[in-house]
Amino acid sequence: MQIKLTSPTYSRKHNILGLGKHELLLLMLEFETQPKRASMRVNQVWSWIYCHGIRSFDNMTNIDKNLRAKLKNVFKISLPNIEKKEVSNDGTIKYLFCLEDQSKIETVFIPEKTRSTLCISSQVGCTLSCSFCHTGTQKLVRNLSSQEIIGQVIAVYDDLDLWEKIKAEGSRSSFFKVITNIVFMGMGEPLLNYEEVKKACNVLMDSKGLDFSRRRITLSTAGVVPKIKKAHDEIGCMIAVSLHATEDKTRNDLVPINKKWNLKQLISSLKDDVKLRNSERITFEYVMLDGVNDTNEDAHRLVRLLKGLPSKVNLIPFNSWTGSQYKRSSTDRIKAFRDVIIKSRLPSPIRKPRGEDIMAACGQLKSSSIKEKARI
Repeated sequence: MQIKLTSPTYSRKHNILGLGKHELLLLMLEFETQPKRASMRVNQVWSWIYCHGIRSFDNMTNIDKNLRAKLKNVFKISLPNIEKKEVSNDGTIKYLFCLEDQSKIETVFIPEKTRSTLCISSQVGCTLSCSFCHTGTQKLVRNLSSQEIIGQVIAVYDDLDLWEKIKAEGSRSSFFKVITNIVFMGMGEPLLNYEEVKKACNVLMDSKGLDFSRRRITLSTAGVVPKIKKAHDEIGCMIAVSLHATEDKTRNDLVPINKKWNLKQLISSLKDDVKLRNSERITFEYVMLDGVNDTNEDAHRLVRLLKGLPSKVNLIPFNSWTGSQYKRSSTDRIKAFRDVIIKSRLPSPIRKPRGEDIMAACGQLKSSSIKEKARI
């Protein structure tokens, strides 16, 4: 049996990290022909990897020694390599990961008082070329596999010594004090790597493993309209829409995918989707750009655009990067913009920039990778 991975295979051994239970079962049936025994072995391996942080089959002591040897000859549990780690003055940590093909991605851990978020990547580079986003200046190299997506999460667990903390506490409570939320807001557009992202989310949400609730996982999309409802139906996690403008002309410049699916199509599809999902709130991300999209007129237009749609608007002060043509809106301007939205009874928090001193803030991620034909 062969498993098709999004990224190239660089070893004859299958990396089972990030594979779903069904895929693991099909592989295990090569060694345990009885379905019940194979299913039991899958659950054992799953628990060792996702509850105990074990990386070696030799340490999976409740599995027969001969079977462990067979598994070790065919499979591996492989993580991306941490090539560089930077710690911000505010405690934010940025990881530069090197993958097996030497491609590089960035992942950010953001600790806060009441929650801590891990921001992960879904692609090497990005195909959307949003003009205000540093990642958009790096052309798409390829999609990440589910193994590489989950690998970011597990590698951060390891770096934070999370498994030892769980063991010391004798419960999972300490785990949730360290990482409470996963957001696909790193490099890439997750809905353009849909199948691998879906597979990774299923691993993250498995109650016998990492056990993240669907409400603690957020996919951020620039507006890939056909995949938004699909993600709601098949994955069920939260969706954040990168809006950033209130009329098509400006959004075409800021978020070029708007030329394919414009604001009318985007908002209409979201309204239809929310009706089917019992009025669940949609989060909109709105970067504040001086003199571009930050006037009171823009704010009023935003309120009209979202009328009838249960919404939350996150206002994001622009995070600068070398070569950018944009500037951050002033604090007073952002507050005035927010006041218009608040008066319409829409929640509208202003996101506090985190990790700016290490280029880890929203819209600042970028890595240097080898050129490879894009795989979308």
